[in-house]
Amino acid sequence: MPYQYKRQPLNNDEVNRLTNACDSFREKFVVWILLDTGLRLSEFADLKIDNIQWQERRLVIYGKGGPRGEKTKRRIIPMTERVRRLIEYHFVENNDTGMTKRTVGRIVKRVAGKAAISKPVSPDVLRHTFAVNCVKKGISTRALQTLLGHDSLITTELYLNLSPEDAIREFLNKW
Repeated sequence: MPYQYKRQPLNNDEVNRLTNACDSFREKFVVWILLDTGLRLSEFADLKIDNIQWQERRLVIYGKGGPRGEKTKRRIIPMTERVRRLIEYHFVENNDTGMTKRTVGRIVKRVAGKAAISKPVSPDVLRHTFAVNCVKKGISTRALQTLLGHDSLITTELYLNLSPEDAIREFLNKW
């Protein structure tokens, strides 16, 4: 039996079911932003109005890393249109997400349950899903490394466990 990654990214059908299972603004705010940005759980929970560059339509994230875990590593993440709309709506009246990491995790699990997704789904699984979807869209692993905030390309490649079907489809499309 081939080695199974601990966290399997969602396939397109599961992503569609997950996004369609979001009933409230809060659920969309959590699930859609995590799927479209690849933010870590802590980065999402710590998101503040100061992290948003409105004109440039991007987020400035101070993520994992830096001396003594001081979160000094800075990266820029472009906002998709649906992320921009959600962030605009939320941050009109709020200065932060107003959610703890635990709350965010619970929301993701609750929506996954409503979507009847059988494999474990967590904010980190949505980060993995973001990474795989970037590659499927033709984003280079170097660019993805920057978006995810990884020091090493090897770390980024751990996120790219494409299914055999995805690998075959890519081969056939490019051969």
